[in-house]
Amino acid sequence: MKMKIGVLFFLILLLRTFSPTSAHCSSEEEEEEIQRSQFPDAFLEDGKSLTNWDVFAHIPGNIINNENGDVADDHYHRYMEDIELLHSLGVNAYRFSISWSRILPRGISGDVNPEGIKFYNKLIDHLIHRGIEPFVTIFHFEEEFVYFASICFKEFGERVKYWVTLNEPNHWAEFAYNRGEYPPARCSPPFGNCSRGDSDTEPLVVMHNMKQGGFIGISVSSFMYEPLRDEEDDRLAASRALAFNIAWALDPLVHGDYPVEMRECIGLKLPKISTEEKKILKGSIDFIGLNYYSTFYAKDCIHTPCSPKSQHPIKGFVETSVLRDGIPIGQPTGMESFFVVPRGMENIVEYIKHRYYNMMMFVTENGYASPVQESEQALLQDLNRIKFHKGHLNALARTVRKGANVRGYFIWSLMDNFEWNMGYGIRFGLYYVERATLKRIPKLSATWFATFLTGTNASGQSHHKGLFMESI
Repeated sequence: MKMKIGVLFFLILLLRTFSPTSAHCSSEEEEEEIQRSQFPDAFLEDGKSLTNWDVFAHIPGNIINNENGDVADDHYHRYMEDIELLHSLGVNAYRFSISWSRILPRGISGDVNPEGIKFYNKLIDHLIHRGIEPFVTIFHFEEEFVYFASICFKEFGERVKYWVTLNEPNHWAEFAYNRGEYPPARCSPPFGNCSRGDSDTEPLVVMHNMKQGGFIGISVSSFMYEPLRDEEDDRLAASRALAFNIAWALDPLVHGDYPVEMRECIGLKLPKISTEEKKILKGSIDFIGLNYYSTFYAKDCIHTPCSPKSQHPIKGFVETSVLRDGIPIGQPTGMESFFVVPRGMENIVEYIKHRYYNMMMFVTENGYASPVQESEQALLQDLNRIKFHKGHLNALARTVRKGANVRGYFIWSLMDNFEWNMGYGIRFGLYYVERATLKRIPKLSATWFATFLTGTNASGQSHHKGLFMESI
């Protein structure tokens, strides 16, 4: 652990040359927190400061129905109740994030907040007391990350074995710096009409800076891509889509450089990694986390006309869709672009297995969004969520039987929560949260999952426990 922290310090000094200021990002934006604020929130309680999402969510029009995460599911006050929910399910690990704004509310210029340390100590200790492994995400970029990380390791390292340094950096670069839909909301045409930003270069610069975070493990947004047509051009397009979506984040950390597919499309716009940096980056993570939700068709845009957004180097000259001959790729969900495609789970794990030497993997997110207009009764009797997880677990089991080094599976999520710019209308949880009272009500899927985890075979031995975990 100490050696890897030292490498991280050195790596950040090297990468400072490529800070987002070169893409006209202000220093204030560099210091903004990037973290998951979906479940807690004692908004400004016990010394906590504002996060970028606290500010972003209060700007009218940024979030559906102008909702915000001020209260969210109030995990901060209800964490013991929530841990009992986890224990009742029978899971053996729990994935959560440590908030920068609660530990260092004034950044590196201020003191460590003892109340923040106290909260996470209580959370971790109670999890361990209940036999649940803490699986912790810390999420920030720029050199201040080192100070934050060192505090987390010092305070919690003896009890936390698994650390995810960044969650979905590829997703963040896309939505914050290409589309402009997440804070700091930077983009340029044809991808969006933001007041500032450059969609061609800033996602590349941001991702380059975030490579510093991968010294223990990293979770990436992991969509699978299939060729739209049975043609070589579309097969190559699917390969490029995977490179631009997944290998963009992982290749530097495993192989020491960006994917050749990206170099061929983007050329000099992609930041250069020096020989010394390659030595430091290569092999700098111990495990890969996959956040898999759906699969898309990929169509080549080099030799075939496409929309302006797709016929673009930053997209790898790939157009994605969910329809082939008018037929959806799978059953719809509450997320407009997410369809149920269990085979994608098997395919994405196989892709990671072969490209990254069958490195240790965790499925760090996999979940089903209920349709927005469903009644409360339908939300509680969530048969489609059960079907979703059964299908994906079967697909995962197939690839494990073929030798994939998958060590765990986290459902997204324990309970319904604040889903970023979608607000509270999108529900992924095993537990329904009544917004007026914040009461947690088990859905049918919670009962199913608990039975699944504690199920026994003919000899009376559990045949599931050990792989399946819980995430919020």
